[in-house]
Amino acid sequence: MAYIRNIEHEKVLPLAEEVSVQPGQIVSKTLAQNKAVSVTLFAFSKGEEISTHDSEGDAMVHVLSGSGRFTVGGKAHICKAGDVLVMPAKIPHAVYAEVDFKWILTVVFPLDKESRQ
Repeated sequence: MAYIRNIEHEKVLPLAEEVSVQPGQIVSKTLAQNKAVSVTLFAFSKGEEISTHDSEGDAMVHVLSGSGRFTVGGKAHICKAGDVLVMPAKIPHAVYAEVDFKWILTVVFPLDKESRQ
């Protein structure tokens, strides 16, 4: 059983090439998903966005190419290739592509119910 899927194992890969920007779309590729963690690759076409929402877990973004605007708790952060930003659990956040960009999202969820409150 593979815990990481949709990507070749035991091979060095240029991660940004695992998803392609499609005009007018958001493309996503799930690499891992379970109760503890979610790992997803994204490719955003310029002008695409995910509206304000929150998450039960801490969400870390790592921009692979281009740049995007991540608004966390009402504060905008411009992240470019190589940048990492942690969006804390339960804090509203949104994503907007000012240009085409690719990024990876890792969300770490609390395992016990009490820490989710």
